[in-house]
Amino acid sequence: MDLFTYKVEDYVAEVKLVSPPANALSQNILKELDQLLDILVADENVRVILLQGEGRFFSAGADIKEFTTLSTKEEFTILSRNGQKVFEKIETCKKPVIAAIHGAALGGGLELAMACHIRYATETAKLGLPELSLGIIPGFAGTQRLTRYVGTSKAAEMMFTSDPISGLEAEKCGLVSKAFSEDEFQDKVLALAKKMALKSPIGLAAVLELMTYSRHENFQTGVEKEAEIFGNVFTSQDAKEGVNAFVEKRKATFIGK
Repeated sequence: MDLFTYKVEDYVAEVKLVSPPANALSQNILKELDQLLDILVADENVRVILLQGEGRFFSAGADIKEFTTLSTKEEFTILSRNGQKVFEKIETCKKPVIAAIHGAALGGGLELAMACHIRYATETAKLGLPELSLGIIPGFAGTQRLTRYVGTSKAAEMMFTSDPISGLEAEKCGLVSKAFSEDEFQDKVLALAKKMALKSPIGLAAVLELMTYSRHENFQTGVEKEAEIFGNVFTSQDAKEGVNAFVEKRKATFIGK
């Protein structure tokens, strides 16, 4: 593993995404995460998976520069579906997956965190889906999961304004289970993960399986539609302008085409 490190202690796999400076989610990271999940699920010494980012961020989003290497609707739709597939694998994992969010979880980073069963954050962490500021949309099931977790009104506000919310606000609206101070964050989250790991693996797997039935019946339909529309939006002039503006570090000007 080049982009992830992990260690197992007390039945908890502490996984770190290592892709400085911002742990941006590239296609290689998604592939490696997919492979790592298989390894951890097969390891009987792992009962709980704790996912976090190395350095200043959990993950500041997708690798925007990679977008400039794609051009067709089909390529962008495939990119979206590949990410959705990996994140669905996390959500349906037979072992609890916890996201420990510090610094920022933005765009694809928040979509990754939302695929986890439990999310903890520092009080000052920034969580958001700012894709519309680039003329694009979330593509890894973000439109579906965010709406499910915080409700239609809050999800719309977060996506339409592109403004992130703090870890404290995320706790209030149910996006994370608990927000901790920076000083106690690591110790508290690890202690909770180890507490969960003391439970029966059979019981944990059973509860996780049963929890999947609580999802809205139209969730998968929405996810599939998101990938299709993701491809449509990414081939617009506005998307090209937004991505180029981000790479060139200037303000985007959208024309509605």
